[in-house]
Amino acid sequence: MALVSSYSSDEDDVLAPGDIFGLSSLPASKKPRVNDAAKASQLEAAPDVLSEDPLHQTSLVTRPTDTQMNVNIKYDDMILPLQGPENPFGDRKRFLNQNALAGHVEEQSMTEHAFRSQHLTHAILGYSANPSIDPSAPAVLGSMESAQTNGFSTIDTLRATRSQRKELKRKRKQKGDLDIVEGDGAYVGPWATWQGDEPENHFLTGVEVGEEEEEEEEEEEIVKTKKAKPKRGAPGQETSVFHGKSMTDYQGRTYMSPPVAEAPNLLQEAGSQDCFIPKVCIHTWTGHTQGVSVIRTFPETGHMFLSGSMDTKIKLWDIYTHGNCLRTFHGHVKAVKDVTFSNDGRQFLSCSYDRTIKLWDTETGQCIKRFGNGKIPYVVRFHPDQDKQHIFLAGMSDKKIIQYDMNTGDITQEYDQHLGPVNTITFVDENRRFVTTSDDKTIRAWDFDIPVVIKYIAEPHMHSMPAVTLHPSNRYFAAQSLDNQILVYSTDNFRQNRKKRFAGHSVAGYACQVGFSPDGKWISSGDGEGNVVFWDWKTGRIKSRLKAHSKVVITHEWLPHDTSKVITASWDGLIKLWVSVHLKLVCPSHTDN
Repeated sequence: MALVSSYSSDEDDVLAPGDIFGLSSLPASKKPRVNDAAKASQLEAAPDVLSEDPLHQTSLVTRPTDTQMNVNIKYDDMILPLQGPENPFGDRKRFLNQNALAGHVEEQSMTEHAFRSQHLTHAILGYSANPSIDPSAPAVLGSMESAQTNGFSTIDTLRATRSQRKELKRKRKQKGDLDIVEGDGAYVGPWATWQGDEPENHFLTGVEVGEEEEEEEEEEEIVKTKKAKPKRGAPGQETSVFHGKSMTDYQGRTYMSPPVAEAPNLLQEAGSQDCFIPKVCIHTWTGHTQGVSVIRTFPETGHMFLSGSMDTKIKLWDIYTHGNCLRTFHGHVKAVKDVTFSNDGRQFLSCSYDRTIKLWDTETGQCIKRFGNGKIPYVVRFHPDQDKQHIFLAGMSDKKIIQYDMNTGDITQEYDQHLGPVNTITFVDENRRFVTTSDDKTIRAWDFDIPVVIKYIAEPHMHSMPAVTLHPSNRYFAAQSLDNQILVYSTDNFRQNRKKRFAGHSVAGYACQVGFSPDGKWISSGDGEGNVVFWDWKTGRIKSRLKAHSKVVITHEWLPHDTSKVITASWDGLIKLWVSVHLKLVCPSHTDN
């Protein structure tokens, strides 16, 4: 009934404008419920499509937000090629043949040698073979001109021609004539230089080259006029400085004369009184800026002593009057290793790591002579005989003991048997023989002036003995062994006295000097911890351990005419005088420092 009434007339067949689907003719119960916004939107006509004739349009323009098109696109248009710039932020590859994120990758295998050869060829010559299997790819990567010049060879197969090698090969200058010492044609031997070692600048014009040569000549003249000042203590530059007010006293005596008024005991015979172990420091000598390596008391009287230091200086010190430095000797450019007095004390020898041995005048401070053979002297000793005071021995770093004649300056004998640097030289048996020790861990005895070993002492358990001291009785000598013990040997048959062995101190690595009291009752030694250890010579027991310095006590000396005075020297740069407690009151000239 309702259906019939709906389509009862032809007028009803006419659709309302804008209602192509006939929604307005539906009953109210079947009409879709739309809100006012939807009704308003229905008034817009095709908002997503351009108002262009679909039959004659030439392009289709859409917005990026569009999700559908209400126009049918022809098939020919859909298969057209892409036009316009590529989207750099898209998912598409940067290259059409790119198969990896970094580019185009092809599988290839080659040996390590082939890869390195091509890599070095490209880095040095600027080209390399192309490993690509693509037939259209170039065969060479890099500089084609360089590749053609070298015949496409790799760096390992490239060979220079004989003419090129001849041009490139440096020529050594002539060795020279043996008879010519200096000047043109002088002998240079295997140290001849090569031609073309001088740098040449090929980019300068002739005028610029001439100007540069003139500038170089001017610079050379300036250098010649402004020569470097010779270093103090170098050969020919030895000096000494006297630190007192006057060289002589009111009686005209220099510091060489013993101060009998201040120290009457200097007239007594050495070792005639019982000695005691020192315990108190009554004076400190300061002046060295680095560690002290050696001290030597003045012969016979012992009223002065020399000190050699790592600061290259040698100083002469007073003991009994004012306790000051008398003279400083500047004669070496490296650390001083050893010093030794002649019998009368008027001269002394010094040796240093600068490979020189120098003879000094104790009173005037003048350097009299210089000796050396190019090696480092570790020990120097005058011959003790009065008629042989012009002869001295030096133990060298080249395993030899060299005998010098100071009158001529010549080497008169060489004792060459040791297998290591020589550390000590000790005269025994009324100075007819001498004993040497070395880094080769042996002791060797020699007849003077005969370079043949008469006694060879070496045991598997022996260590190096870098310090040796003669007993006051001259019947024994004590050797500081680096296994922390002192060994005693006889001077007549050179056999070890196994009953006398002194241990309990730590000297491993240090050449700490051994000392004897003037009466021979006590034996002493420094150690690596700054102590001085005293043993009883008869029992071998430690009687005292004196804390003397903050660093190793490398050397010490008993004063020959005193009962308990010991001078200690250390790597802390200090030199100290020690006495026993009961003698402190009778030493008014020294004060505690």
